[in-house]
Amino acid sequence: MRTFTLIWSGQLVSTIGSYMTEFALILWAWEVTGSVTALALVGFFSQLLRIPVTLFAGLMVDRFHRKYLMMLGDCIAALATVGIGILFFTDSLQIWHLYLAASLNGGFGQIQSLAYKASISSLVPARQLTRANSMNSAVHYGSAIFGPALAGVTYPLIGLLGILGVDLVTFGVAIATLCAIRIPQPPRQKTTERESLWAKLTFGFRYVWQKPGLRSLLLITTAFWFFHDLGGAVYDPMILARTNGSAPILASTASAAGIGGVTGAILLSVWGGPKRQGNGMLAGFIGAGVIITVFGLGRSPAVWIPAQFCSSLNFPLLGSSETALWMTQIKPEYQGRVFAANDLVLQGVSAIAVLLAGPLADRVLEPAMRSGNSWTNWLSSGFGNGPGAGMAVLYTGCAVAMVLTGIGGLFIPNLKATLRSL
Repeated sequence: MRTFTLIWSGQLVSTIGSYMTEFALILWAWEVTGSVTALALVGFFSQLLRIPVTLFAGLMVDRFHRKYLMMLGDCIAALATVGIGILFFTDSLQIWHLYLAASLNGGFGQIQSLAYKASISSLVPARQLTRANSMNSAVHYGSAIFGPALAGVTYPLIGLLGILGVDLVTFGVAIATLCAIRIPQPPRQKTTERESLWAKLTFGFRYVWQKPGLRSLLLITTAFWFFHDLGGAVYDPMILARTNGSAPILASTASAAGIGGVTGAILLSVWGGPKRQGNGMLAGFIGAGVIITVFGLGRSPAVWIPAQFCSSLNFPLLGSSETALWMTQIKPEYQGRVFAANDLVLQGVSAIAVLLAGPLADRVLEPAMRSGNSWTNWLSSGFGNGPGAGMAVLYTGCAVAMVLTGIGGLFIPNLKATLRSL
């Protein structure tokens, strides 16, 4: 666990810096455009390059040194940050520059993420996998606490350029920790010269689809994350629209998410996770969806902040249980390609979700909730009819779908049986 903990520490520091930059750029983009679609497209472009890269990333992770692949991802992200800083300094920064940076970070970040994920099972004993994955959840949620909070405090003092400088320093910390450790490499699998490139690239898909338990697991998680990402694409603009662009309130909800996630990760680390990881995953789906529904129905920080905290408690459970299921069923030498196949499916549906979210909010639901039509009157009683009401309808509807996905997993006999068998 010592080597894993060192890598984890470097990733925590780096992710805090990235969250600081992300928070500052969200505010900048909303001030410049005021458009849900513009913000949602940042998420779309972050997935755009990931999809083709993922086809080759799994093969790369299983064949090349994972330590250097992780360092490559950090270096590209650092260069993108430098580019944004130069453009801002010369008063040339435009929204499409964020799309380009998001694409580069997404593509190379996917290689880094797969290399990191595939290295965990060689660094951590099998009995500690759920605990290690809960620590990874703490990276995300811990950064969500400190990143926006630090950005909110330091932005008036050092501005966007200063925050970008802090981000660069944190990338340096992450790279330094990787230089100081050794990551074991799995044995290479023998392949025949006749094996085509297509067969190599599609190995992960075929491996999953030929195993009923893994196939069912992929389908249920794909459904959950589609609805999660469809609603999540309007999260920031919904809060900004309902609060007249209040950065402190947006930062407060982000911090509440971080505190809830870290709390959930700590509790899960102490507990060690459920014996039946499939049931833990589905319980997390249901719990998260229920509380996100409450969040969507709220109209003020008095509802949003506690709801966000409670919602985030569920994500370490569902995420760690899901990841541990995959890790225990796949040999280390196959994990890069199988994880890449899974990621490719999830990224595809996520990109579709993000593309749908912006137009649905800007062109359909927001105008409909302001129109006063008879068919929207009953929705207005729950969501209001001011700015952000249409986004809240979409966000809440997706949360209900997340609950139904979890319940469906509990009561569909074939899926229930396959999850128990894992």
